[in-house]
Amino acid sequence: MMFYLPIIIMILGTTSYHIGQKSIPSQVSPVLSLAVNYITALIATLLLLPLYPLRATGSGSLRSVNWASYFVGVSIVGVELAVLLAYRTGWKISLVSVIGNTASALLLVFIGLIFFHEQLSGKNAVGIVMCLAGLALITKP
Repeated sequence: MMFYLPIIIMILGTTSYHIGQKSIPSQVSPVLSLAVNYITALIATLLLLPLYPLRATGSGSLRSVNWASYFVGVSIVGVELAVLLAYRTGWKISLVSVIGNTASALLLVFIGLIFFHEQLSGKNAVGIVMCLAGLALITKP
């Protein structure tokens, strides 16, 4: 069960995320909405700290944080703003995640090959072709 727990949390979190984003009233400023999101996320994260204790003292742990944590933070803002704006311009909740995640996954295939020296199997290549075909089908009007 512990092996699948992260995936279950991801599925429930992503689903809740899209329901929440789609339900934000259009009269609320997107940037104010993001600020409320992050205040809430900060509180929730601080509440989780006892479950994942720091391995070093507080300042020692902070010194071990590298550029990637800041990069993820900026990336999250980009994703959240993009999804909120997509819903506000009329995108369907049933398509935003599928299109965005599939396109991102395809981009990550090339990033994995070039920068992380990952390898693809024949089965992976077939899956990539299927993702491309699915993306083409789902985005056709």
